[in-house]
Amino acid sequence: MRNTVKLLATALTLGVAIAATTPAQAEDKSIIVQSTTSTQNSGLFDHILPMFEKATGIKVNVVAVGTGQAIKNAQNCDGDVLFVHAKAAEEKFVAEGYGVKRYDVMYNDFVIVGPPADAPGVAGSNDAAGSLKKIADAKATFASRGDDSGTHKKELSLWKAAGVDVKAASVDWYRETGSGMGATLNTGVGMGAYVLTDRATWISFKNKGDFKIAVEGDKALFNQYGIMQVKPEKCPNVKAAEGQSFIDWILGAEGQNAIKSYKIDGQQLFFPNADPGEMKQAG
Repeated sequence: MRNTVKLLATALTLGVAIAATTPAQAEDKSIIVQSTTSTQNSGLFDHILPMFEKATGIKVNVVAVGTGQAIKNAQNCDGDVLFVHAKAAEEKFVAEGYGVKRYDVMYNDFVIVGPPADAPGVAGSNDAAGSLKKIADAKATFASRGDDSGTHKKELSLWKAAGVDVKAASVDWYRETGSGMGATLNTGVGMGAYVLTDRATWISFKNKGDFKIAVEGDKALFNQYGIMQVKPEKCPNVKAAEGQSFIDWILGAEGQNAIKSYKIDGQQLFFPNADPGEMKQAG
């Protein structure tokens, strides 16, 4: 009888211990990645994350917002890894002590898409700033994300290069949506407006209507993505080991090949360009 009571007590104790530890252990095997709408909306994460989770057992929860908001979220310790596309802002994030180290991951490019009527006559151009100047001069409608995303930052730099003050044009021919890339493309197509978009989102976008790529091929439209761990010293809640595992994987051969293999209708959406030397340092 005494042995039976002891066994029951032991079983109850083990049951309580398992109930107490299992959720915590499960939580420890997951990370939050603050990222951009382009990596999510393009379908890249749906393609690569199952491979990473199978290889490591670590679940990745993605928060897909504009780069500016993703950086703010990471600064507020709401994430373990930052994966975005605004290099100057990323380097500032690290320099100010919020990130451990920034690494190049992959690239593609931006394009300007527009309606077939093409009143400003920019179709077929490879001069981004010159084309924007023509759009402004013609007062052709342009839909901007207006959300401090990586795409928005790039767009503003191009307007500056074109010598156009878009703030003065706001609510006239220049419309800010305050939305993500997919929503802004929907708005642009709906109102017949030109839009700057990353190529990956455009390729995967289903509501193109009769819109085409009008401007592409300018070196100024290069679009680099970077990754960095949120600094544990700044944010003690960061899951450093799991976050570093994701960074190591994405910079390594398996992750880079996974990125390279992602295609839609035979078109490659992202081009991996992690530096092998930096990959060794990341490990």
